[in-house]
Amino acid sequence: MATLMTSTGAGANSIEQQLEALQDFQVIAHRGASGHAPEHTLPAWQMAYDMGADYLELDIQMTADGRLVVLHDETVDRTTNAEGPLQDYTLAELQSLDAGSWFNDANPDRAQSAFEGARVVTLDEVIDRFGTQTRYYIETKSAERDPTLEAELMDTLSDRGLIEAGAVVIQSFSQDSLLKVKSINPDVPLVQLVWYYPESEDSDTLIEWTGVTPGPSAITDADFEAIRDYAVGIGTNLDYQGDAVIDETFVKQAQANDLRVHVYTINDIPAMEQLLGWGVDGMFTDYPDRLIRLTR
Repeated sequence: MATLMTSTGAGANSIEQQLEALQDFQVIAHRGASGHAPEHTLPAWQMAYDMGADYLELDIQMTADGRLVVLHDETVDRTTNAEGPLQDYTLAELQSLDAGSWFNDANPDRAQSAFEGARVVTLDEVIDRFGTQTRYYIETKSAERDPTLEAELMDTLSDRGLIEAGAVVIQSFSQDSLLKVKSINPDVPLVQLVWYYPESEDSDTLIEWTGVTPGPSAITDADFEAIRDYAVGIGTNLDYQGDAVIDETFVKQAQANDLRVHVYTINDIPAMEQLLGWGVDGMFTDYPDRLIRLTR
């Protein structure tokens, strides 16, 4: 079952094995197999697990009553039958919502009756289903809104044995969030997310969303080295509205500075093949089955 099922041993040995495995190409199931099932639901992760993805990718936020749930957006509008900010809902209120029927409505060719009524789930429920022998690629979302998010997340991961098992990568667009995680446990592999886009509508100059690096044309070894001080990898977009924002030179420069390069979110086969040709270290995809067919 690929790297997903190969975390063995305990403690430092397991973390070392995880870091060694990260040297190989990683298939990262973006919000589960979310091209086939409603994102961030147990059916989507089960499909990704069964397909043999290396990592199950999930976004973590906190409810109004301080519970860690798995949801991408700051509101529930897009992926449930309700409206409003996630932070206004208690866990019980969130779990009374239908988080699956929207997928059937949007994708009638992939609709399944089993998706109707799918629930928003907690991080604990995901771990209960897939255990410590599965690897998780977890993003801290809206960390500036929930100052205790990192501590709560790390407590849960530690209590459930995932850190000791070498089963977790933490990713974030927020450098501050990653540094918080590192201060709690310096052994957890971190990935700095970046988003490159034009400085203005008519500009060819690219900037990075949070300013953690300059645009790709201006990036230096020192910029990559600054990320390598706390992270093992960089997660980047490939394009912006159809126009490429990185190239093979960017990938090779990051790798020369000892950073793994994971690119999001790649769903079409030509783009997958292009990135494989560049030698990237992993891809986030809604269709892990497509990427697995190309790489194994």
